[in-house]
Amino acid sequence: MNTLVNFLKTKEIEKSGIFIHLKCSKDEAKMLQHIAVKYMKGQDDMLVLELLEDLYKSENYEHLQHLKEVKNLLELGWLHQQSFTPVKISEVTPLELLNSAVGLTPAFLKLLQDGTLDLDLPDIKPYADHLEYLQDQFFRIELYQKMSVIRQSVHEHSLGIDRLQNKLQHLEKRIEERVKQTSENLGLDKFFKQKKMSNYEQVIFIALLREEYGSTESSLREMNTLIDLISLDDYERIKNRSLLEEGSNLLSSGIIDYEEMLNPFGGISRSFYIVDDVLQSIIHPQKTKKVTRLKLGALVAEQNIFELIDSDTSLDDVVLNENTKETLENLMKQVDKDVVARLVKWGIKDKKSGIDARIIFYGVAGTGKTMTAYSLAKSLKRQILAFDCSKILSMYVGESEKNVRKIFDTFYDLSAKTKTEPILLLNEADQFLGARSSGNITGSDQMHNQMQNIFLEQIENFNGMLIATTNLLENIDKAFSRRFNYKIEFKKPNKEQRLELWEKMLPKDAPYEDGFDKAKLAEYSLTGGQINLIIKNTAYKVAVKEKPLFLLKDFTDEIRKERDANFDSEKSMGFLNK
Repeated sequence: MNTLVNFLKTKEIEKSGIFIHLKCSKDEAKMLQHIAVKYMKGQDDMLVLELLEDLYKSENYEHLQHLKEVKNLLELGWLHQQSFTPVKISEVTPLELLNSAVGLTPAFLKLLQDGTLDLDLPDIKPYADHLEYLQDQFFRIELYQKMSVIRQSVHEHSLGIDRLQNKLQHLEKRIEERVKQTSENLGLDKFFKQKKMSNYEQVIFIALLREEYGSTESSLREMNTLIDLISLDDYERIKNRSLLEEGSNLLSSGIIDYEEMLNPFGGISRSFYIVDDVLQSIIHPQKTKKVTRLKLGALVAEQNIFELIDSDTSLDDVVLNENTKETLENLMKQVDKDVVARLVKWGIKDKKSGIDARIIFYGVAGTGKTMTAYSLAKSLKRQILAFDCSKILSMYVGESEKNVRKIFDTFYDLSAKTKTEPILLLNEADQFLGARSSGNITGSDQMHNQMQNIFLEQIENFNGMLIATTNLLENIDKAFSRRFNYKIEFKKPNKEQRLELWEKMLPKDAPYEDGFDKAKLAEYSLTGGQINLIIKNTAYKVAVKEKPLFLLKDFTDEIRKERDANFDSEKSMGFLNK
């Protein structure tokens, strides 16, 4: 404690042992000395006004001239302001400090105690194993985090930043020296060199790795947080953003990936994670056998109930009615961490992740129900486990009730084994959802009712996201209707939507006759499914011509055939309207 006593008792402050470390003026050092004396007598903080009146004359307000020195000490990181709300010191005017309380920071108290702020590192020696190496790397991330916090709360050129940068430089040099002395293979260091990862790419990777070990609540996974971690100013934030965009080394090499979701303000946020194969090779470097999480595709291939769907289209590729689009976007916002936190706090949700939604898409064939389900999954970065409900009666004769339970039990089993949250899609669910028989019922009716009761029970207790598609909603049992919290009707597209569908679906690189007018095709009342079929049939017919050229007549001929063959041509069909 000699340094402390020397600082408290010295009258020539510039001759104290720690003055050289303070990087401040003599007047500023005297302020620190005065507050330190009060601290040693049990006073944790003191008013700035009291401090200035103790040290300087106040008859003609001369003491106010020293307010800027108090602010400088705050910016240097030797003092902190006692405030109930976070304050960015660089934005505070000196006069605002007059009636506030200030106290000594932990950094200054450490300087008083130890006489130095140099990083106390052990002697350089080889790493005993990769966990010891990781410990140093995680400490490295901790320093980056502290610097990021300081940059966002105080003056960017404060001594606090300088000290941390000095520590970081010492640590990184020490890591480099220890690696050179280590004969044992350090998997992470070898991985960095193989992938030719830059310093900032390494920092991003280690930050995400620290999240895996620490099981924290995604505090370092969000894109802007990772960019702030490695950026000194706005220019560097713009420059470093490229490290996490498509085509970057980390993403294109399959080292990291991200989940994309809508935030409450309508924007899209990205949460990054280390790809599973890479993660396992780092966590278990001693294992030569490839250790991976069970893949959903491999497990689905071993059973005969579900089809696994990975969609190529997102909601941006689907022509949606505005009401439907708004409903689906609100649904997507349920995955935002702030929205989830609110719902948990209010007692609406009893878990902290995932979407709880039971949805019916209804409307006649060809109106885009299944495609929208696939596209919604793509936008949520989810896979789909699809079941064709028309198969339920034929799976095992006389065991339809058991089969209903088997659908859900298998779904939960696959989700648990793969630690994923796929969407359960029940296509053509009419027979499940229809009104149950009553009165004089046959044995077949009784079996069907029992099957529906079990289905109703499973829907009631379902956790996750379920989508059921059906052609007719008017026959749905009211008990089922109450269990679905989203019911979205798919109506026939209007002329504007039909034109958009034609523009999206027509071959882009095909030859068309002069004056080919898509708007004339949009005059015909067709569903999205019909338009898709007509385009394919027309393409086959044109492709065999000696001089292939798409004529408007080719399409109108196919439209006429489709309308003549369509039994429901006069019914009101639909495309995405709530």
